[in-house]
Amino acid sequence: QVELVESGGRLVQAGGSLRLSCAASGTIGSKYTMAWFRRQALGKEREFVAAIDWSTGEVRYTDSVKGRFMISANNAKNTMYLQMNSLIPDDTGVYSCAARADVIRYTDLEYYYWGQGTQVTVSS
Repeated sequence: QVELVESGGRLVQAGGSLRLSCAASGTIGSKYTMAWFRRQALGKEREFVAAIDWSTGEVRYTDSVKGRFMISANNAKNTMYLQMNSLIPDDTGVYSCAARADVIRYTDLEYYYWGQGTQVTVSS
């Protein structure tokens, strides 16, 4: 049984920073990927934000967050982080962490495990 628990979301002013955490428990596999997705509004599709291959350290970002967000992992704590800097109102949304066996993929349908989400609100 895999459990993912996010934390760190809150209200922040534009230009500010936040760090989200995703604590994982259980066994996903010997090679796996963890990712952040966000849903910016009800009815909108969940979009890929960033991902990290836990085995190789390879990372990927969606274009809109490159240079502002950084994904990282602490193997000892089984925790993934998303450092978000220079936040803008368009970053507002529910951020969810997800996990899958094997390599990085960019669509939510390809991830098997999900956290409950944490709300990030960026005010202008």
